[in-house]
This record gives sequence, structure tokens and C-alpha cells, in this order.
Amino acid sequence: MRPLIAALPLVLGLAAPALAQNASPEPKMNMVIIYGEDKCPESSEDTITVCARKAEAERFRIPEPLRQSTSPQNEAWNNRVIAYETVGASGTASCSPTGAGGWTGCTGQLLKQAAGEKATDPNIKFGQMVAEEREKRLAKIDQEAAETQAEVEQQEEQIEARRKLEEQASGQAPKAEAPPAPAPEGN
Repeated sequence: MRPLIAALPLVLGLAAPALAQNASPEPKMNMVIIYGEDKCPESSEDTITVCARKAEAERFRIPEPLRQSTSPQNEAWNNRVIAYETVGASGTASCSPTGAGGWTGCTGQLLKQAAGEKATDPNIKFGQMVAEEREKRLAKIDQEAAETQAEVEQQEEQIEARRKLEEQASGQAPKAEAPPAPAPEGN
């Protein structure tokens, strides 16, 4: 029995080349990304071609996995310099809870932040926008006041007409209206 087990690797080693000759080689894989209406290359006998189609707008863009990176190597130099400006900032004019007078820099920090926000979009003019909104509100208030005044005058006319009808029905002469009281003079 032992000689049979010892000869087994030899028999298998001779059979392997015969099995390999009968097997066909694996075809090559060609994976292609195409954009827009581009034509996908055709497969050949020894190559399988697979195409992934993306929008035409993606043709010359940086691939999506590389667009967003948190790597410090991709950080702008300006941001690095700004970070170094605040290293160890404590004490007077630092806007930090540490050191004597740390609170004194907070106003300056708020002003810098406000100036930065204003500089981000120079087309936004808040003063002009506020003035336009005030004009709209004042126009609405004036219109409402005019409508209310017209309603009050109409109601007064109706009351006066009703009073005259009642006096005529009762046979009394209409009363003369009292003159308006003079306006007080300021001293």
C-alpha cells in the first residue's frame, strides 16, 4: 500500500499537463468608461469588453472618489497660514477663556467674521434690500389707511343721512352743525 501512496503525486503530476491542454485560456477583460453618446468598443474572441456609461458633463472632471478629500496635503496654503496665526493665541485680544483679558478680542473676531461674510457676495446690498422692504410695507400701510378712511367716511355719511331721515319723519327741522373747536396753540 505504501508504494501506491508514494506514486500518487507522480501520477497526478503527469496528468496535469494533459488536463491543461484541453482547457481554453481565460479571455481578457476590458472595462471601459464611456461618456455621453460614445460607442462602446466591441468584444473580440479573446477579449470581453464591458462599458460603463456616464453623463457627458463628467468627461473632463476629476473622478468622484478624488473630488472630496480630507487629506492635509490637499489643504490650501492660505488655510494653513491662518491656522498658524492662531496657534498659542491666549490672553489679551485673543477671544479665549484663558489668560488675562482673553475676552477682549471677541468683538474684533465678530467684526472680522462679519466683514468676511460681506465680502463673500458683494452683490448683496442689505441696506438697499431693507429700504425696499420698508417701501413695500409703507405702501401697504398707506393703502390700508386710505381704505379704512374711505370706509369711515362712508359710514359717517350713512349715519348723517339716516339722522336726517329720522328728523324729517318726526317733523323737526334739521339741526345746524356746530363749528369745529379751534386747535390748541402750542407754547
